[in-house]
Amino acid sequence: MESAEIRRRWLSFFEERGHTVVPSASLIADDPTLLLVNAGMVPFKPYFLGETKPPAPRATSVQKCVRTPDIEEVGKTTRHGTFFQMCGNFSFGDYFKEGAIKLAWELLTSSVADGGYGLEPEKLWITVYLDDDEAETIWRDVVGVPAERIQRLGKKDNFWSMGVPGPCGPCSEINYDRGPEFGVEGGPAVNDERYVEIWNLVFMQYERGAGDGKEDFPILGDLPSKNIDTGLGLERLAMILQGVQNMYETDTLRVVMEKATELTGVAYGAAKDTDVSMRVVADHMRTSVMLIGDGVTPGNEGRGYVLRRIMRRAIRNMRLMGATGPVVQELLDVVIDTMGQQYPELVTDRKRIETVALAEEAAFLKALKGGTNILDTAVTETKAAGGTVLSGDKAFLLHDTWGFPIDLTLEMAAEQGLSVDEPGFRRLMQEQRDRAKADAKAKKTGHADVSAYREIADGSGATEFTGYGTTEGESTVVGLLVNGVPSPAASEGDEVEVVLDRTPFYAEGGGQLADQGRIRLDSGAVIEVRDVQQPVPGVSVHKGSVQVGEVTVGAAAHAAIDVRRRRAIARAHSATHLTHQALRDALGPTAAQAGSENSPGRFRFDFGSPNAVPGTVLTDVEQKINEVLSRELDVTAEIMSIDEAKKQGAIAEFGEKYGERVRVVTIGDFSKELCGGTHVGNTAQLGLVKLLGESSIGSGVRRVEALVGVDAYNFLAKEHTVVAQLQELVKGRPEELPEKISSMLSKLKDAEKEIEKFRAEKVLQAAAGLAEGAQDIRGTALVVGQVQDGTSADDLRKLVLDVRGRIPADRPAVVALFTVANDRPLTVIATNEAARERGLKAGDLVRTAAKTLGGGGGGKPDVAQGGGQHAAAVPEAIAAVERLVVETV
Repeated sequence: MESAEIRRRWLSFFEERGHTVVPSASLIADDPTLLLVNAGMVPFKPYFLGETKPPAPRATSVQKCVRTPDIEEVGKTTRHGTFFQMCGNFSFGDYFKEGAIKLAWELLTSSVADGGYGLEPEKLWITVYLDDDEAETIWRDVVGVPAERIQRLGKKDNFWSMGVPGPCGPCSEINYDRGPEFGVEGGPAVNDERYVEIWNLVFMQYERGAGDGKEDFPILGDLPSKNIDTGLGLERLAMILQGVQNMYETDTLRVVMEKATELTGVAYGAAKDTDVSMRVVADHMRTSVMLIGDGVTPGNEGRGYVLRRIMRRAIRNMRLMGATGPVVQELLDVVIDTMGQQYPELVTDRKRIETVALAEEAAFLKALKGGTNILDTAVTETKAAGGTVLSGDKAFLLHDTWGFPIDLTLEMAAEQGLSVDEPGFRRLMQEQRDRAKADAKAKKTGHADVSAYREIADGSGATEFTGYGTTEGESTVVGLLVNGVPSPAASEGDEVEVVLDRTPFYAEGGGQLADQGRIRLDSGAVIEVRDVQQPVPGVSVHKGSVQVGEVTVGAAAHAAIDVRRRRAIARAHSATHLTHQALRDALGPTAAQAGSENSPGRFRFDFGSPNAVPGTVLTDVEQKINEVLSRELDVTAEIMSIDEAKKQGAIAEFGEKYGERVRVVTIGDFSKELCGGTHVGNTAQLGLVKLLGESSIGSGVRRVEALVGVDAYNFLAKEHTVVAQLQELVKGRPEELPEKISSMLSKLKDAEKEIEKFRAEKVLQAAAGLAEGAQDIRGTALVVGQVQDGTSADDLRKLVLDVRGRIPADRPAVVALFTVANDRPLTVIATNEAARERGLKAGDLVRTAAKTLGGGGGGKPDVAQGGGQHAAAVPEAIAAVERLVVETV
C-alpha cells in the first residue's frame, strides 16, 4: 500500500466517523517556542491548553513534521530521519479511552477491502501505563487482545505531557511484531526493534504541575474535560504494509535513492559509506522540498539555517558518491512527483520550489570549491603543527566567507581525523551578531532597561494609536524616562523618552520609519520628537528633547506630527505595495517581500529572486507602477479576520505571525496586503515613481531602491541636465549617447592596452642585461636588484622568470628583483632546480626579504612573491637576500 493511500484511508476512516478533517498546518510553527512543527498535535495545542475553542469536538489530520536535533545521525542508521508525517485523531471532551481504543483497533485490523489497513491482530502488542487498569480492561475485555500481549510500562515510556504545567495523562501504544528475524521475543518491553511502535494513544485526563524531565512532576488533579490525542507514524506503517526493512525502503524515499543511483552509478547496498550517503540524500532532499514548499528559504539563522544545512549536506553527499555537476533538479523532480500525490500544492508551486533550491545549489557548489581548498589547507597546517583541533577562526572564516554551515565543517574535519574548536567558533559568531544588533538595539530601547517600559504598560495599558485618522490630538503623559532612567519630571535640555496614553505618532515598524513632530504640554513645555519606537509590544515611546519648560508625568499634552514628513512617507509606503505587486506579476510568487524601508520621498524593497532582474523587466515594472498611478485608484484599509483576508487574496508573508484580526490595505483592483502602516488616499497622490535600480543583498535576495513624488521629479530633472551636457560633449542626440560613449570607451581601452604592452616590453628589455650581470656566489648565479618604480607585480614576475630562463639550467640560479608601486615595496624571487638542490628555495628567500620590508609573503619553492610597508628598506632587503644566498651555498 503506497503512502498516499495510507494517508487517504486514514482521513476517510475518521471523517466517516464524525471527525472534521483538518489540513496539515505549515511546517513553520505558529508557536514562538518552536522553530518548526515537530509533532502532530502542535497545531492543536491551543485547544488542549484551553486558549482557543476547538472548531469541532472531533478532528483528524495528517501533519507534516520536521525534527532536527540529530541531523548528523541521519544516514548513519535506518531509524533517524528529519521529515515524517503524523496521522492523528483528536477528541475535545467527546469520546475518551474506549472510543479511541476501539477506533484504532478497527482501522488497523479491518480488511483492505473494508477500508482498513489489514494488519493481523495476532501481531499487535499493546502497552499501557503502570496503573491504568481502565485501558488494560478495555483492550482485554472489550477489544479482545489476549492478556499476554498487553504489557505495563512506566512514566518514562507510557505517560505524556507537554513538558510544562498543563494537561497530561497516560498513554497506550500499539506495537507490531516484525518477526524473529528482528530479535528475541518478549514484547515491546523487551525488544523495540522487533516490536515497533506504530500508534500512540494519549489519554489527557490530568493536570500536571511544574517539574523537570519526563517523570519528575506532580499530578495536581483531574482535568474538567478529558481529551484524546493520538499519533500514528505514517512512515512506520508504510514500512510494515510495504514489507520492507526500514523507512528508507518505503515508496517516498526509495525513489529518491534510485534517482541518486542513476546520477552517481552507486547502488544502495553496495557499501556502508555510500549507503549512509544515499540515506542522507533521500531524507534531506525530501525535507528540503517540504520546507521550501511551506515558505522557508535558505539562510544563516533559524529555520533558514536548518534548510541550508540539510540541502548542503545532501549535495555534498552526492559529490562523495561521484556526482560532478548539479543534481538538485532531478532529485527535486522525483520528490515533488512522489510527495505531490499527498500534497498537490507542491506540484502547483513547483516553479518557486525549483527556483529557491537551484539557487542554493549553485551558491553552494561555488562555495564548496573555494571553501574545500581553504579547509584542506587549514587541515594540512593543523596536522603539520601536530594539532588535532581545527581553530575556531578557520571554522568562522569558512562560515562567514564561504557559507559553510558549522556542521559541515565538523563533518568534513572529522573525516580527516580532526575535531573543531566549536566554542571558539560560537564565540566569534556571537561577537558578529552582537555587533550587528548593537545599533538596532540602541535605537529600539535607548539605554533603558526594557522592564521600565513594561512597568509603564502594566500601569497604563497599551498606547492607543490615533494616527490613521488624525495628525494631532489631546493626550496625557503616562510615562517619562530621562537619559534612560524613569523619572517623574524632566527639564529644558533633557533627553527624554515620553509615553502617552494615546498618540498620532506612528512608531517605526513594518518597514515604515517613525513620525517626527512636537508634543506641547498645557504648562507651555515643548518636546521635539525625533523618533518613536515600540521596545515592548503596544507601548509607543517618543524620543526627543525638552525644548522649553518642565515635563511631568500626568500632565495634559497636545501631540502633533510633522504632516509633510508623514505624507512623504505614506507616498513611499503605498509605492512599496505597488512595487511588490508589480514584481510578483513580472517574476511570479517567488518575488515575495523580504524586507523594506519607507522613508520620506524614497523607499527600498527587498524580495526573493535567485538572479538579477533584467533591466528590461525592471523598466516594465516601473512603467506598470506609473500606469497604476494614472488610474487614480483609491487606497482603503479594512480590519477583518485573517481567514477572510486570505480568502480575498491578501498577501500575507511566509513566517509572519498574525492575530485573529488583521488590517488589510487595498489599492483599487491592483494590490491587497496585510499592513499596519499609513498610506495615501489615492494613487494619484504619489505623482511619480522612479526605480533607481536593483542589486543583490544576499543569497537569493535582491533589493530595489526608488524615489517617489517630488524626489523622483528632482532626480529626473538632474538626469535631464546631465544628458544635455553629454549631448554637447559628444555632439549627438540622446538616443545616440550609449553607442557614442561605448565607442569612446572602447578606443580608450585599446589605447591603454597598447600603452601597457609598450611598458611591459620596455621592462622585459632589461632581462638580457640583468642575466649577463649576474653575480657568481660559489658557482651560483645571483641576480638581485631594484627595477623601475611603478612596475606592476605581474610585469615584475614576468621579468624575473625571463631572467631565470636566460641562465643555463645546469647552473644554480637565484633571481630576486624589487620595485616600489604605490609607495609600497614588492619583490618576486625565483630559483631554478639546480639552486633548489643546493637548498635555495624561493619561499625562504621571500620571507627573509618581506620581513625586512615590514610585511610578509610566500609561494612555492621555485617562485614566490612578497611585499611590505617600508619602501626605504628595499636596499636592506636586497642585502638580506644576498647574505642568505651566501650562507646557504
